[in-house]
Amino acid sequence: MNIRDISLDQLQKLGMPSIAYFKPILNDGVQVYAIHAADGTPMAIAADRNLAIAAVLENEMMPAWVH
Repeated sequence: MNIRDISLDQLQKLGMPSIAYFKPILNDGVQVYAIHAADGTPMAIAADRNLAIAAVLENEMMPAWVH
């Protein structure tokens, strides 16, 4: 398959289920880290960056930082 011929849906699923990304968000005025599947589906919230990374690794996924 040519990478230029990938549909948006296929691109969103690329890396599923091996990649999860996390990013800082505010939750009730407190900074936490939202963890999302490669397609953007919310999966969890962690209290800090290290917990977010640990949660992703514990589930045998590769963490990716979004800023």
